Amino acid sequence: MTDRPLAPADCTTMAEVRAGVDALDRELVALLATRFGYMRAAARIKPSRDAVRDEERKASVIAAAVAEAEAHGIPGEVVADIWERLVEGSIAYEFTEWDKVRS
Repeated sequence: MTDRPLAPADCTTMAEVRAGVDALDRELVALLATRFGYMRAAARIKPSRDAVRDEERKASVIAAAVAEAEAHGIPGEVVADIWERLVEGSIAYEFTEWDKVRS
């Protein structure tokens, strides 16, 4: 096996599947770290604590993720559940960061 995992269609063993999933999970966490960096930036930029929670933006973000999921042929309802948790966690993080920046 090379340093890069096989594409899903090329896997023939569970070891190859697991190596691919583990590699992808590391990439996803790195992407989440960048996403949370944007939450820190938002906390720094937003003028008031009331601006942190934006239900219209939350709905838009989740809808966009569902549409993207469906375009990739994966279950939109699963992605909606994941994004609900991601966005709520991001909002909570942003509140913490907003308070930290101004303390």
